[in-house]
Amino acid sequence: MASGWAPDGAVQDQIDGSISDAVRLARSRLPNGPGEIHCQECGEEIPEARRLAMPGARLCIGCQSGHDRSAALSGYNRRGSKDSQLK
Repeated sequence: MASGWAPDGAVQDQIDGSISDAVRLARSRLPNGPGEIHCQECGEEIPEARRLAMPGARLCIGCQSGHDRSAALSGYNRRGSKDSQLK
């Protein structure tokens, strides 16, 4: 049940929208197109198992892990939830 001036289901709509945005962002970051045989950063060969499991892979597992760590998302909820902004 919504409180105040918010319509019923407004909180769930906000949650659903945030999840949809996160899924869309994650899918946009997946590699697409033909992959590489050698890593674009270090030049090591990308194992065949990785190329089969992750079509479009351009980085070896080590370089991809480092890249993923540096690309952390911010915790800011741009939908304006007061609870998330009080951190």
